[in-house]
Amino acid sequence: MKIGILDIHGSVVEHAKCLEKLAVEVCYVKLPKDLKGISGLIIPGGESTTMSKLLKKFALDKAIKIAAKNGLVIWGSCAGAILLGGDLALMNARIEKNAYGRQLDSFETVINFNEKRIPAVFIRAPKITKIGPEIKELANYNGDVVAAQKENIIVSTFHPELTEDPSFHKYFLNYCFSFGPFATIKG
Repeated sequence: MKIGILDIHGSVVEHAKCLEKLAVEVCYVKLPKDLKGISGLIIPGGESTTMSKLLKKFALDKAIKIAAKNGLVIWGSCAGAILLGGDLALMNARIEKNAYGRQLDSFETVINFNEKRIPAVFIRAPKITKIGPEIKELANYNGDVVAAQKENIIVSTFHPELTEDPSFHKYFLNYCFSFGPFATIKG
C-alpha cells in the first residue's frame, strides 16, 4: 500500500515518520499527477490559508475533489480538517479555526478513540462545531467533536503525528485497506 501525504506545507515529515514505522510506502504529493497509484491521502496540519492558496495554485484542489469522489480515502488533520470541511467541501461539517486559542494555548491531553485512550496534541486547534447527520463522530474532547468520518473522508482537529501512539494512523490505514482497489487511483 502506498499512502500520499500532501507535501505543500505543514507536518509532512512527522506523518511520513509515522507511516514508515508502520512499514507503509510514502508518496509525497506536490502535483495532481502524484495522486495516481496511492491508496490514501493525508492532508497534514499547518496553516490552512496558505495551504488553500497552494492547493489552488497547483490545481490540487480540483484533483483531490475528483480523487475523493472516486473513492480515495482522505484524512485531514488540523488544518487539513479545516480544508476538507471548508475549501474542498468534502465533509458536511462546520470547522472553526483556532477555537481553543492562540499558539500559547496549545495543549496535550488524552481522548477516547476507537475504544482506546490515546494522546492528542492540540496546536492552535480548530473545533468541529457542527456535523451533518451522515457523519460519524470518532472522538470528542470535553463534549467537542475532535475527529469525525463521512465514508472515505476522515478529519481530526488534533495532531496524532506528534505522538508515539500509532492508533489514528492505523485506523486510517485499515480504512484505506478496506477500500482495496476502489481507493487506488489508476494512472
